[in-house]
Amino acid sequence: MRIPLSWLREWADLPEGADADYVHAALVKVGLEEEAVHGTAISGPVVVGEVLEYVDEPQKNGKTIRWCQVRTGTTESGEPEVRGIVCGAHNFHVGDKVVVALPGAELPGPFPISARKTYGHVSDGMIASARELGLGDEHDGILRLVTLGLDPEPGTDAIALLGLDDVAVEVNVTPDRGYTLSIRGIAREYSHATGAVFRDPAKAFEVGEADGFSVEVKDHSPIRGRRGCDVFVTRVVRDIDPTRPTPGWMVARLALAGIRSISLPVDITNYVMLELGQPIHAYDLEKVAGGITVRRAVVGETLVTLDDQTRTLDTEDLLITDASGPIGLAGVMGGASTEVSDSTTDVLIEAANFDPVSISRTARRHKLPSEASKRFARGVDPLVAAPAAQRVADLLVEHAGGTIDSLGSEWIEAKRPAEIALPEGYVDSLIGVDYSLDEVTDSLNAIGCQIRLEGDGWMVEPPSWRPDLVDAPSLAEEVARIVGYDRIPAALPVAPPGRGLTRSQRVRRAIGASLAAAGLSEVLNYPFSTAEQIAMIDGEDAATMRLANALDAEAAHLRRSLIPALVATAHRNRSRGLSDLAIFEIGRVFRPEAGASYGVDAVPFGSARPSDDVLADLDASIPPQPWRVAALVVGDRRPRGIGQPAEPAGIADVIAAARLVANAAGVALDVRQGNHDALHPGRTAELLVGDRVVGLAGELLPRLALENDLPRRVGVLELDLDALIELGEGDLVAESLSAYPAATQDLSLVVPVDVPAGDVRAAVIEGAGELLEAATLIDDYRGDGLEVGTKSITLALRFRAADRTLTQAEATEAKMAGLAVAAERFGASLRA
Repeated sequence: MRIPLSWLREWADLPEGADADYVHAALVKVGLEEEAVHGTAISGPVVVGEVLEYVDEPQKNGKTIRWCQVRTGTTESGEPEVRGIVCGAHNFHVGDKVVVALPGAELPGPFPISARKTYGHVSDGMIASARELGLGDEHDGILRLVTLGLDPEPGTDAIALLGLDDVAVEVNVTPDRGYTLSIRGIAREYSHATGAVFRDPAKAFEVGEADGFSVEVKDHSPIRGRRGCDVFVTRVVRDIDPTRPTPGWMVARLALAGIRSISLPVDITNYVMLELGQPIHAYDLEKVAGGITVRRAVVGETLVTLDDQTRTLDTEDLLITDASGPIGLAGVMGGASTEVSDSTTDVLIEAANFDPVSISRTARRHKLPSEASKRFARGVDPLVAAPAAQRVADLLVEHAGGTIDSLGSEWIEAKRPAEIALPEGYVDSLIGVDYSLDEVTDSLNAIGCQIRLEGDGWMVEPPSWRPDLVDAPSLAEEVARIVGYDRIPAALPVAPPGRGLTRSQRVRRAIGASLAAAGLSEVLNYPFSTAEQIAMIDGEDAATMRLANALDAEAAHLRRSLIPALVATAHRNRSRGLSDLAIFEIGRVFRPEAGASYGVDAVPFGSARPSDDVLADLDASIPPQPWRVAALVVGDRRPRGIGQPAEPAGIADVIAAARLVANAAGVALDVRQGNHDALHPGRTAELLVGDRVVGLAGELLPRLALENDLPRRVGVLELDLDALIELGEGDLVAESLSAYPAATQDLSLVVPVDVPAGDVRAAVIEGAGELLEAATLIDDYRGDGLEVGTKSITLALRFRAADRTLTQAEATEAKMAGLAVAAERFGASLRA
């Protein structure tokens, strides 16, 4: 919400010299977040000029310029000050009063003005358009002050005349405080923050009576037990001149508030909406057939809205209709058939109050966000409709020359807000601050509540403009806000003994830290999948959870695996030029059992705690949601260097990542040859802890990789995190490092080609005994020099003793013991 300071001063007393920073600081105190400062960014001299004469001069480029003589004031001797100015526009006449930026001025852009030679003349300034002055987007030509109803003397300061010296502060309005989407609401909040006098603009003028215009509300499809409309006020103003110019001060304020000037009737309705927070709609009365009926749409109805779009209506859409049919989407946008135009003489003014949920759904359904729907969706004061309609009528009389007719209506069935019980001492106990009774009652009175004593506390009726105040905690928050957040002590509560992170939480954090330290980047993907993504890993017949109201109709299933989303993330990053990726995710997946039914027929509503039976039903309605950790690598592990080729990432990297995860979880991980329909048949590994399979690692099928616009080699990993935590041995304990050196040897074995290298490695480790510290597979050779049907596997072995320096003989003895076990199991022999 943008708030021009001159407008704010009308309804709250700002100290002399108060600037945007001062107002921002005050509003921050009451919880309105500072956003920005907006201004026209104009510095003088910018004055009123009178066109005395001009000469049209055609140019070689086909353009015709005007060499103008413009009076911009009076010299010290009393003579007229006349300047020669070159202008490219042709919409002004001799005698017109215009805005002239003199040398030394600066217009928005920034665009400094100086005397310069152009088209054979020295132009001593610039005649400005409305857009160049920041008064709107129109750039049809020079701004003629007569169109604004102004006839000032030449030399008058145009910045002050047009309100161009004003600035606007912008604050962020949260959804629960829709009343601050108005000058009225902001002025009230400024008063709370500073104690300044607040004058309610809704009570600044007398509201007249009107009757005789037929309004009927037929809402047979209430939402949340509430009718779609509970207030509908109309007023009629006759014999207006819609072609009259909007006053310059109003144009300037609307521009600062972020709304461009359109026409006088529309500008007035926008002005009142910003001032009071009540959206207003104006109809051409002659185009309205009979009275107005508010109802829901019926199947097959359409409406041409003000943007000339034909919209097919939903039966949940709330409509404004007359005898001809729909003439507006209630609270969102009016219809083209009753639009006010330059020929309009009689105007019907509508100020209504609509259900926030209904308006929000309609705006989203038709993709029609508007200033009106933004306010209705957050809640509008139902009691401000009549003053707002009267305010529009008065401004049309003042600026459009109309007269107020007695024809109109007031249909008001808005319910008073429900009283809230606030026990004495409740605010203190919730906020943690000792407030006096006067501080509590004065704060609630200040925001407009009606309070009466009852028992050991109060019954509080919230004001009509605060639909967010629905219970005692919301009232307590208001007391804390009005008294001041600085009263709340900045101290963290002491955690009770024995509490803290669970072991599962500690292990998950340790795993994430280990992977990040190894150079992988953590990502967080949405838990929604397409049917194709689920079929990629789990097959087309996998049981899935389908969302009843999905954000994206294509991704309407809850994920069964983390891998498809990592593939999509890799695709998106590579499309943006990031070719070498190593990413991981820790999150839940959803694994419904085949044939099982999940979900509940009715979800508990309200603030009361559900019963134990209801909670049990809810728990039973949720499918298993195990924790998983997954990783993906693609591109080069090591980039190409001088005399060194690039090393592509693949299965070895994801297996290394799996071992990091296992170490962090405190388990010993085994690897063996595996199979999976989505992975390369020769580059797939099963990951085990003991005899239990806890995950898989490998490289995507080249076909799947290419379908996702990825290189042929993509390494993926997924581990069952719950199983790792269950099988872990508790918190990790750091082992002491041996001070004795290691002895290293390589072992090359020839084994049948169908024997997995992991099984050979496990046999060597078992046979070598405790002296073997590490065994790393460094080569798998198949080719010349070997018998058909065999392969050579080379292991790099590292031996170390905790109490002495090993000799090479001891290391060799342990190595040969490992060879013996491999020979016994697989017929392994030393490679010559």
